[in-house]
Amino acid sequence: MSESLKDQIAARIAEADDDLVGLSNWLHENPETAWAEHRSSASVAEVLAQHGFAIEHPYLGLETAFRATLGDGPFAVGFLAEYDALPGLGHACGHNLISAMSVGGALGLAQVAEDAGITVEVIGTPAEEGGGGKVELIERGAFTELDFALMAHPAPEDFADAQPLAVTHWHIAYSGRAAHAGAYPERGINANDAFVIAQTAIGMLRQQLPAGVRVHGVQTRGGEAPNAIPAETEGRWYVRAETTALLIETEERVRRCFEAGALATGAELTITPESGRYSEMRADAEALAFYTQNARALGRVFDVAPEDASMNRASTDMGNVSQIVNAIHPFIGVGGEFSNHQPGFADACVGPLAEQTLRDGATALAWTALDVARHRA
Repeated sequence: MSESLKDQIAARIAEADDDLVGLSNWLHENPETAWAEHRSSASVAEVLAQHGFAIEHPYLGLETAFRATLGDGPFAVGFLAEYDALPGLGHACGHNLISAMSVGGALGLAQVAEDAGITVEVIGTPAEEGGGGKVELIERGAFTELDFALMAHPAPEDFADAQPLAVTHWHIAYSGRAAHAGAYPERGINANDAFVIAQTAIGMLRQQLPAGVRVHGVQTRGGEAPNAIPAETEGRWYVRAETTALLIETEERVRRCFEAGALATGAELTITPESGRYSEMRADAEALAFYTQNARALGRVFDVAPEDASMNRASTDMGNVSQIVNAIHPFIGVGGEFSNHQPGFADACVGPLAEQTLRDGATALAWTALDVARHRA
């Protein structure tokens, strides 16, 4: 019976191929960044509406979030769709494929939802790239009615077990006092010097940080003119760690580095969180085993060397979802020589290889959801 249902799922996904590839390509050609995904969220929701899903959009007061539902079975499965692009890089993290795979998986599973006793949902989650859309949704009550949540993320190669680092996203600002750098430098308070001191302190701190901890960022504003003491500087900085507990401990050490810049120069420091903390992933081991088996049945290969699987440490707010719902977040390969967040990776997320990845990912996700439901319902 189970294999018959899986055949029905695969056939339904194949029937929807034009819609799924079209959606992926449209998203890729029309990238929108975090919290600005108005057309992207609408386009994903529209495909689901055309296939019979009831749509709630906006969802929980977030304009670029949505919830799509079909069926009324006792076991609720939620496919998560991400569709925000990277500033300046477009879909160099492959979120166009994430949305299309989740939509495809939902369409396939919906084909057998009545027989399998499943309610199928797709939740459109904005602002994964630093904005914490899933964190916002959790705070508003999302995901709690799901029995299982899943998505697949593009990467250079396939590897199933996501082990993302917890992360904090900060906006850093120093405020000083402008002055003529040649005539009256003593009248200024140099906000750029504050940033230099902070970055130097962070560089020295790294030697004492535990393995796996990451501290990195960019200065987005350093001053306006070489003959003016910079009065305002800004930057964006991330702190990552193996666990939320270690992250909080590390945050305090990094915060003191930024405070050192303010103390040394007299500039005023403001640290503003850009989102809630992203948690580490708590992957559902049994479901992950189902996914690996299903993906292999489709011809996917999991022989990536450990040193080439580092994308599975990339932080994601899917980790926060996994803290409250059984969840998986496997990575699926699109091939090529480029890795996530490189311009060439955006190119790898369209075309024939990417389209096969889309089909395989949608099918493996739907088959896995069916396996989980039949073992736990």
